Amino acid sequence: MAMAASASSSGFFFTPSLNKSSLSLKPSISLNFGFAITNHQRQRPTTFIVLSAAMDAKPTVLVAEKLGEAGLNLLKGFANVDCSYNLSPEELCTKISLCDALIVRSGTKVSREVFESSGGRLKVVGRAGVGIDNVDLAAATEHGCLVVNAPTANTVAAAEHGIALLTAMARNVAQADASVKAGKWQRNKYVGVSLVGKTLAVMGFGKVGSEVARRAKGLGMHVIAHDPYAPADRARAIGVELVSFDQAMSSADFISLHMPLTPSTSKILNEENFAKMKKGVRIVNVARGGVIDEEALVKALDTGIVAQAALDVFTEEPPPKDSKLIQHENVTVTPHLGASTMEAQEGVAIEIAEAVVGALKGELAATAVNAPMVPAEVLAELTPFVALAEKLGRMAVQLVAGGSGVKTVKVTYASARAPDDLDTRLLRAMITKGLIEPISSVFVNLVNADFTAKQRGLRISEERLLLDGSPESPLEFIQVQIANVESKFASAISDTGEIKVEGKVKDGVPHLTKVGSFEVDVSLEGSLILCRQIDQPGMIGKVGTILGEENVNVSFMSVGRTAPRKQAVMTIGVDDQPPTVALKKIGEIPAVEEFVYLKL
Repeated sequence: MAMAASASSSGFFFTPSLNKSSLSLKPSISLNFGFAITNHQRQRPTTFIVLSAAMDAKPTVLVAEKLGEAGLNLLKGFANVDCSYNLSPEELCTKISLCDALIVRSGTKVSREVFESSGGRLKVVGRAGVGIDNVDLAAATEHGCLVVNAPTANTVAAAEHGIALLTAMARNVAQADASVKAGKWQRNKYVGVSLVGKTLAVMGFGKVGSEVARRAKGLGMHVIAHDPYAPADRARAIGVELVSFDQAMSSADFISLHMPLTPSTSKILNEENFAKMKKGVRIVNVARGGVIDEEALVKALDTGIVAQAALDVFTEEPPPKDSKLIQHENVTVTPHLGASTMEAQEGVAIEIAEAVVGALKGELAATAVNAPMVPAEVLAELTPFVALAEKLGRMAVQLVAGGSGVKTVKVTYASARAPDDLDTRLLRAMITKGLIEPISSVFVNLVNADFTAKQRGLRISEERLLLDGSPESPLEFIQVQIANVESKFASAISDTGEIKVEGKVKDGVPHLTKVGSFEVDVSLEGSLILCRQIDQPGMIGKVGTILGEENVNVSFMSVGRTAPRKQAVMTIGVDDQPPTVALKKIGEIPAVEEFVYLKL
């Protein structure tokens, strides 16, 4: 059975006697797997491992906060869905060991204890929204759990709410509304300020920040922005000037916050930075409450440094009823409504459901936040090479002889593209997955690949080989070498002494193109039998006949040789695992010097 990325694999020794009905199974994470035989070993029993995974049961998704109906329906089409809202931390930890995925909004804390309580079953956490400060990313990564968010569906809603707060604050809409409803008519008290010609500083020029900037430009405002990671050309394209943090603080009439909550942004608007602002500045926050020091903001409001504030988010949600900030007459507040439009709620529900289902299927996630971040168009281009990378890793490690410790791996990427145009993090992660999963019980994915490799003392170095030619294709070939090990298939050892396998993508399909010093050309599908033989007529027919007699379908064959009538390596693709008797017969062919069976 082929393994899916969302399943944990169990390893077993399979030690058959010549009688196929006699099998013994015992747990193992040994390197001794694959059927290998050389002439001097033919009378000895052969040991190899069969990897399998139970894939019949549906995964279980725990939805811990309210999600739109369209998203729930999408989830129910793939998984068992448990909608349990308002769980205490203890209740969440109890439930999580029965779940493969968890979906939350901003109100549920996904702590290290949650990941530890999952016992390794939790494979993906979906955050229905943008911010992920309520998820312990370090713990998620250590436990191999992918964290995905929904960064696009509520972008417009959050930007619109930011503009709504901006205009409502400037014209005292909330205060005037409360005054009229209280029976008063205080036109002189609620004289506002115009937005035209005023300077708006957008702090954080990501998706929401840039949409706020577009809309503010439409209101006639002069917009500047601060974001250390934003490209200047993207800002210039919509008429926005990128400036330093201090320049934004000192020149803005209005400040709109759109940065994530991180250790570097926590309480970034504090007493020190309020002192840098123009007297009478107005502040809007639809990002995260923790980016403002709320006590310092109250002081700034009382002294007039800050004329007004409009806040949708708070350090503690819901905030205390007696909060001085909430009760301040110059503060307009809403209860975290940034994404709360009917359209955005449905959009977020669908986006996060699609991301979670895709992750459980083992697909690459463009919205992963604790894995290599790769744009969707790059993911589409790299997808066949990702499959190639994992299969080369799986193949290389299966060629290692039992007892050899895999410690040093070198990966070479051959491409006509400049190094800056080729992000190999995704490929390295999949090679690591291929190297580690077949020889351990650890589930490896894009999230924990580097962490898992380091934990096991596996050093993976990367080398770029720049080729002449058109950069239309991202890669010409990938080569994986394992140093300082013995091989169960001696022909896989290169002239420099390493196990070496090399492959490329042809017509969207991964192909093996080199084993050791032998050129081959076979599709990396199903499983492979590698034979080193004396190059002579009839060899393909002999091997094919043996497999045919045992009802094993051959999908392809390829022969690479050093010279006519000398040594050759025959590569055979098979759809199913050949029975022991068939492999034994292949090994008994006089011209076959060695062979190995590899399960990809």
